[in-house]
Amino acid sequence: MAQGKFISYLRVSTAKQGASGLGLEAQRKAVADYLNGGSWTVITELVEVESGKRNDRPKLDEALRLCRIHGATLVIAKLDRLSRDAAFLMKLQNEGVRFVAADMPEANEMIVGIMAVVAQAERKMISTRTKAALSAKKEFYAKLTDAEREVLKASGKAISLGGDRGVIPTTAAQNKGGAATKAKAIANAADRLPIIAEIQATGITSASGIASALNERGIPTANGGRWQAVQVQRVLTRAA
Repeated sequence: MAQGKFISYLRVSTAKQGASGLGLEAQRKAVADYLNGGSWTVITELVEVESGKRNDRPKLDEALRLCRIHGATLVIAKLDRLSRDAAFLMKLQNEGVRFVAADMPEANEMIVGIMAVVAQAERKMISTRTKAALSAKKEFYAKLTDAEREVLKASGKAISLGGDRGVIPTTAAQNKGGAATKAKAIANAADRLPIIAEIQATGITSASGIASALNERGIPTANGGRWQAVQVQRVLTRAA
């Protein structure tokens, strides 16, 4: 039984289908059938006219942005409405956006989970191959005489056996966690900036006025709370 907030994403492959509505009504019905019963809210519906072979789809990007803002789940009629490219589906998991396909509700966990395992296995194989190659280099280098090593070094072909294990982390590396937090805050600000721009276009320009308008629209802060003037100012500063 469906629960929570949803963003509906519908896609057709041709402009003709988009203009005629061909295929869209069937997708709407599939989504409606999935959501039938329970306690849920569809915040908005977005329709894309784009080939499934392409991954640069602005309406889907907008849907993902709205999902992040509202903490909503992306709902689609069929799994192939997202993409035929498995790597693109992994983008959903990397962005932390929940999604569900009406024709395969378990795909939210099953498909993305399987792909995550496959990706992890591939990384592991790459790591294993790298370690094997490094081990072979070490073995070869150990058999060389000092004179042979000097010849290699002079020719610029000295064998690198890995990095310095005694390297002291730089200040930048030590501050990596702080930089990641700042990057996330900037991304959150970028998600909300278009909505703030819409509000400003209506003539509301003060931070307190914008905060009130955001609250009236039901747009939560990055932490899921209500807006205050100081938070609006932070968003504008980070997005500048």
